[in-house]
Amino acid sequence: MDNGYSGNCFGRYLIIIFVPLLSVLFLALNYFGVLNFLNLHTYSFYILLVIFFIFILFVGHNAYIAECKIRNQFNVTKNILEKSLENSSLVIDGKSKSVLSVRDFLDDYFKNIRNDNFAKVASSVFPMLGILGTFIAIAISMPNFTVDSSLQLDGEISKLLSGVGTAFYASIFGIYLSLWWTFFERIGLSKIEIYTNSLEDIYFKDIWSKRELLKFKYNQKAIMDNELLRVLRETFNLDFIKSINREHLKSYEEILEKSYIGLREIETTLVNQANGLERVAKELKQSNESIEAKINLEKNILEFNKSAKELNLLLEHFDNGLDGALSRVDSELAKAVNSIESMVISVKSIKE
Repeated sequence: MDNGYSGNCFGRYLIIIFVPLLSVLFLALNYFGVLNFLNLHTYSFYILLVIFFIFILFVGHNAYIAECKIRNQFNVTKNILEKSLENSSLVIDGKSKSVLSVRDFLDDYFKNIRNDNFAKVASSVFPMLGILGTFIAIAISMPNFTVDSSLQLDGEISKLLSGVGTAFYASIFGIYLSLWWTFFERIGLSKIEIYTNSLEDIYFKDIWSKRELLKFKYNQKAIMDNELLRVLRETFNLDFIKSINREHLKSYEEILEKSYIGLREIETTLVNQANGLERVAKELKQSNESIEAKINLEKNILEFNKSAKELNLLLEHFDNGLDGALSRVDSELAKAVNSIESMVISVKSIKE
């Protein structure tokens, strides 16, 4: 970034120091006896010179001079500003504008034009220097009160009063320089503000306003929230989950159905065997075989029939329990999906 400020602002520098310089010349003429309006002691005169020298060091940072440098850079600044606006463009609804702030750009572009710290403290530095100079002058002019005669004491008191009178010139000069500095500082700042406003008016149509950017931001947020809700609905869609659930459970049902058929076949086989055992028992009874064998056989038949009945009951409970389990799975999944959707809607309302 080119900050080589062109143009000559030395004339403004002279304007600021002209009146204070005349004041110092007036004080010098009185000090050297050319004029007799004021009575200055040597230390008071040199204190005033020191304050004026510090004022000269601060003058280069006054806004009145800074405004001159900015005005001389107007065309260069416009070219650089246009390039920056182009590089920071943003397309919204088919329109391309810049998001750059002209004021922020100028503050950054001219940040090295002067030392803002010096400019901010200058108006308070000069009065403080004046007060400090007054106390120094009083301290230097303090007389010696340990004299022997009243005549000498009167002389010392006269010296004190004379020194105090000239010491206050430093405070007056410091306050005067502060007012003079503030006057030109305000003029410079007002002209810089006019310069900034003129550039903002020139590029007003090429820059997105804060209200437009805020509106775009909220629109994007609303789009993202709606997209999130849509994705969640698609992901946790109840019918979709039910179809997936039934597809997965279909294979499980087929396996259970085959197992159920196999158990029925086993039951049929056991019943047939039981019938055969009963026939054998009848034959044993007819053949009058061992009573003990008959008793044991009948006991086994009773236990076998009991086991067959329990197996049949177990199969019936298993069939009913499978249907109930599937219904409970569907119901619980539906509740979970509705809870998630309610939670998302609540989060969205909290954000808004």
